[in-house]
Amino acid sequence: MCYKYGNTSTELHVRRRTSLTLHARRAPNRSAMAKNAAATADAGDEVVHDFSPLLLVHRSGRLERPLAMPPVPPGHDAATGVVSKDVSLSPFSFVRLYRPPETGAGAGKKLPVLVYFHGGGFVIGSAASAAYHRCLNDLTAACAAVAVSVDYRLAPEHLLPAAYEDSLAALKWVLSAADPWLAERADLSRIFLAGDSAGGNICHHLAMHHDFRGAAGRLKGIVLIHPWFWGKEPVGEEPRPGRAEGVEQKGLWEFVCPDAVDGADDPRMNPTVEGAPGLENLACEKVMVCVAEGDFLRWRGRAYADAAARARGPEPAVELFESEGVGHVFYLYEPATEKARELLQRIMAFVRAE
Repeated sequence: MCYKYGNTSTELHVRRRTSLTLHARRAPNRSAMAKNAAATADAGDEVVHDFSPLLLVHRSGRLERPLAMPPVPPGHDAATGVVSKDVSLSPFSFVRLYRPPETGAGAGKKLPVLVYFHGGGFVIGSAASAAYHRCLNDLTAACAAVAVSVDYRLAPEHLLPAAYEDSLAALKWVLSAADPWLAERADLSRIFLAGDSAGGNICHHLAMHHDFRGAAGRLKGIVLIHPWFWGKEPVGEEPRPGRAEGVEQKGLWEFVCPDAVDGADDPRMNPTVEGAPGLENLACEKVMVCVAEGDFLRWRGRAYADAAARARGPEPAVELFESEGVGHVFYLYEPATEKARELLQRIMAFVRAE
């Protein structure tokens, strides 16, 4: 048997059964047998890939996701008045739809659509997790939008491009207005993509995808929140080569995308590397990049915003917003703080602006 993850494979060899003669005067050494069994079990439970706290892969093939959260059901959110439901798109993916209350800013109007992609390094996360469900309720109410939270396949069970493929399929489903909530309430000429960390990476990928360019004029903007980009050469004050943070980012990317071209300089991970498709090709009217002062990924976010502004001409619709004194995706776990509310208000203004 062979368990293979990325470019690393671990093998368990099974010997052919052979005959064994036991002499009456020599009983088996049960203590030694127990020790051997324990040693074998310990070897099988050895961690061969450690991406703590996101994922640990054991030699036996067992996976641990320490930060994984149990799912919560859709329904009515008493705090915001938002209603949600799940829609299955395939045997392995679904979306959670959110509809704001009938009163307020969006009453009686067709509403913008906010398509959200969760983060988690492509190895954890779910549209049904408590943190994302709460976040989408808040975003739906604040933006007065119909929101679509996309659940996609995760690595290592499903290596990239599986997450990109599921996300593209979900976006095409939104454009089809196949669900009554979209047909009745959504203005499909005002679609926004948003996502955090790996979800921000997905937003960029979709906005650059040739299939989606056919929907030009529908994609109003993208919101990249603490996006997960990286590269071989540091930018800004990023950790120098060999530092733990950089090694971890490179290792995780090559684990989830073993066929990456040139490792961390694959354009999907490093959209500003020389030779990557130009950001003038983004199929959207405007771009918002959100970074956090305490997040070492902030330098990549800033570099992306700078490159997008340079590529999009003399009047670039590119906004960079930095949250001071906080870290990566802080708003998911501290939603009641002033900084989280400030970030929510900036995203709301970006989506609701004409």
